[in-house]
Amino acid sequence: MRQAEGGRAGLSRQVTAACIFGCAGPRLGGEEAAFFRDVDPWGFILFGRNVETPGQVRALTDALRAAVDRPDAPVLIDQEGGRVQRLGPPHWRRYPPARAFAALPRDGPGGAVEMVRLGARLMAHDLAGLGVNVDCAPVLDVPAPGAHDIIGDRAYGETARDVAALGRAAAEGLLAGAVLPVIKHIPGHGRATADSHVALPVVEASLAELEARDFAPFKALGDMPVAMTAHVLYPAVDARRPATTSPLVIERVIRGAIGFDGLLISDDLSMQALSGGLADRARDCLAAGCDVALHCNGAMAEMKAVADGTAPLTARAAARAAAALARVAGPPEPFDVEAARRDFDAAFSDRWAA
Repeated sequence: MRQAEGGRAGLSRQVTAACIFGCAGPRLGGEEAAFFRDVDPWGFILFGRNVETPGQVRALTDALRAAVDRPDAPVLIDQEGGRVQRLGPPHWRRYPPARAFAALPRDGPGGAVEMVRLGARLMAHDLAGLGVNVDCAPVLDVPAPGAHDIIGDRAYGETARDVAALGRAAAEGLLAGAVLPVIKHIPGHGRATADSHVALPVVEASLAELEARDFAPFKALGDMPVAMTAHVLYPAVDARRPATTSPLVIERVIRGAIGFDGLLISDDLSMQALSGGLADRARDCLAAGCDVALHCNGAMAEMKAVADGTAPLTARAAARAAAALARVAGPPEPFDVEAARRDFDAAFSDRWAA
């Protein structure tokens, strides 16, 4: 989405589009590079289909940034640990799911808080070497009894207090390694009785119940730079639209009650919790108050539809995006990788096979 601005013939300024796209495979194709050059998405996201070896991933992130001529263009990945881990053996270590940390004492040396932070710092080390500077983690959802297991062991605990404490440790570990954390799925996916990849979850809890449990970890981490929305319907706030496309949820809950003022990214627009065409989904989430629309699967026809529904970053969104990237503009904190790996593995010696 490149537009001429400034009023002088022959001069133009790039206008970044309020979207994030995936790509189809481990190498950037010519059609994809041309599309990204024309649309200029704010960033990109990688999945397992894009990953082969460290050298190949680094070449891909370089190619993505070259396509938009922005060396600081964000490259995202979902690297939580457990069953949501795009990088794994044989080139990268396996990390435990969030729930595995609950077996450790919460505080003190070798405790859950310390080990969550250390594990996130190790992940950041893995990612930074590949040119990946945004991790879509930590999950701050608080599972409720009877909920769908789409969250399950991806959650750090069963209370808002534990999820907030360990979620902050994960976010701080990523930031220490110069990787942006993305808190998700705001304002809370833990009560959902359906997988939003395939259906729209409806959470019938009262506003008071939601504030006490679901919203609480997000409020506790409201100072974080980036968040991802939940494709969940909360009739107590908006009986018609899921959070991603609801001005009521975004204004009253995410920006209001929770107090989050960072960059707000939609969850994947291709998920079946959302209705309508992809151009409409993109328009609707941006109109509702999301700063950036996310589309993940790399299908060219779908990306073109999303681009048709996408506008340039607003001035407010651009400021939030710049503030987020400024959090990881400097070098990572000093870090003894081998010592960290030994300490981390020792904490999980009988609990997790790394």
